Amino acid sequence: MNALIVGADRLGNIPDVLQQFGIRIAAHVSGRESTHQRRTAPLPSGIQMVILFTDFLGHNVMQRFREAASREGVPLVCCRRSVCALQEALGRRVAREECQVCAASCAPNGRRGRSRTTH
Repeated sequence: MNALIVGADRLGNIPDVLQQFGIRIAAHVSGRESTHQRRTAPLPSGIQMVILFTDFLGHNVMQRFREAASREGVPLVCCRRSVCALQEALGRRVAREECQVCAASCAPNGRRGRSRTTH
């Protein structure tokens, strides 16, 4: 999966964490330039996820990238720029996606919700 990283000047160990989740950094934007606040600019092509490091971004930049991700139907992950915060945020997203798949496949008679099988 290709991700756009928004925020932070340096990434440190972040690429290693993303690799554990099968995510490749396709583009990194620091968010400091005034051009990053433009609301009409589309995401770069081939982006499948947007990761916002909220402790390094201004409100306008966050809003611009949230709107762009929403407009293009790309998943959005927001967290602080730390390995622990990123792992937790990605873990929640992966667990939510797996849970939706499991709920659809495990539910008896097509009903939504948990079945008697243990997970």
